[in-house]
Amino acid sequence: MSFRLRLALWYGGLTGALILAVSLVAYAVHGRASYDHADKALMGTAVYVAGLYASHANTEEIEQLVDPALSDVAVRIYAGAQIRVASPNAALVPSLDPRAILREPSQPPYDRIVSLVPPWGHTPPPDGALSVASDSNGERWRVYAWPLSESANDVLVAAASLADIDLSLRNFRLFAALATVASLLLTPLVGWLLAGGILGPVAKVTQTAAAIARSRRLGDRVPITDSHDELGKLAAAFNEMLASLEVMHDAQQRFVGDASHELRAPLTAIQANLELLERQRQMPPNEQQEAVAEALRETRRLTRLVADLLTLARADAGMTPRRERLELDRLLVEVTGEARHLSRGQRVQIEHMEPALVQGDPDRLRQLLLVLLDNALKYTPPDGQVTVALRRNGRSAEITIRDTGGGISAQDLPHVFERFYRGDRSRARDPGGTGLGLPIAHWIAEQHGGEVTLASTPGNGTVATVRLPLAA
Repeated sequence: MSFRLRLALWYGGLTGALILAVSLVAYAVHGRASYDHADKALMGTAVYVAGLYASHANTEEIEQLVDPALSDVAVRIYAGAQIRVASPNAALVPSLDPRAILREPSQPPYDRIVSLVPPWGHTPPPDGALSVASDSNGERWRVYAWPLSESANDVLVAAASLADIDLSLRNFRLFAALATVASLLLTPLVGWLLAGGILGPVAKVTQTAAAIARSRRLGDRVPITDSHDELGKLAAAFNEMLASLEVMHDAQQRFVGDASHELRAPLTAIQANLELLERQRQMPPNEQQEAVAEALRETRRLTRLVADLLTLARADAGMTPRRERLELDRLLVEVTGEARHLSRGQRVQIEHMEPALVQGDPDRLRQLLLVLLDNALKYTPPDGQVTVALRRNGRSAEITIRDTGGGISAQDLPHVFERFYRGDRSRARDPGGTGLGLPIAHWIAEQHGGEVTLASTPGNGTVATVRLPLAA
């Protein structure tokens, strides 16, 4: 069953249930009000006639007073089993036994639904009793009996027809039933049409997603008709997701191409040297040693490249480094000592050092610092200098690595953290680099809640800055 059909059926069912519930409540309230109003009028008339009876002992006088005062209510005054006084319309009332009405409990004129509503009228006096009687035509009468003497020989009986109220409630029930049935039939159709209009953008999103899945064209977008409603925002979010996927897909394609290119160069060099050794078995020893040394250099480069690729793959998979409390100044001194062994005549000096405690992975932070120091040494001439400093700046530890190399051009500086990016020719000629060191350093800094930035002016060297949050 489609979502559109389920939505239409739910809409129709809920609307029908709501109309039925409202109709039942209105029916109960209307019925109780109508019956209680009739009881109130009936008891009021009985009190009025009882007053007349008490002040006029003459039957003819009572009949003259009762006759014009009564229209909807019929009145009889019984003396024993005989009718002593009766209003002109009392002939319409079926035969009654007033003493039986006084003896038996009162019977409500309404059904169980109406009885759920509390009474709105006046309750009968303790001596009186209410009941319901039916004539030969099936018409119901509301009857109120009230004894006029302590011996209950004289009983006043007031009766009012319930035909109008019963007819009104029958019509109400019929209307409620028709309205409920009509709602159950029409509202699903209306819900189906409304759902079709509402779910139209969702269908477009589905069609676009299916088309992209078939054609793999991530450049397609969902048309947005109204960007202010929820469905418009859904389409906009879907388009943003497609744009993000397109960027990631393009970056992945470039990464795969660059990685393939970088892997092919050392593999080609290793293969060429091995094939040379295989063909020229009588080569002079010095040439054989040179071929083996070159293959070994390329193997080491290939090993570093594979290790860097593995690190970035783990980064893309969401791997997080471990955290432990460590002394960043001690780690920086150790890494600076290692960097001195990598120098080719450059002076590596510690300019300033302040104690700093951070939470992080010692191995990853060591890797970050080695990448930056190795880059500084690679692009600094042998007579140059690399200086290292560590300062506390507010809640952060700030490491600066400054070199006196050739610097980075302004057009290349924004791209240095991209994978395999080598814009500068001097950097492109680096035979030992993989083009992945700075992206790895950037990822390590981000995983520790910090950042790494480069500032450079061509001809005046480069300054690498690492900011890490201090431990609490």
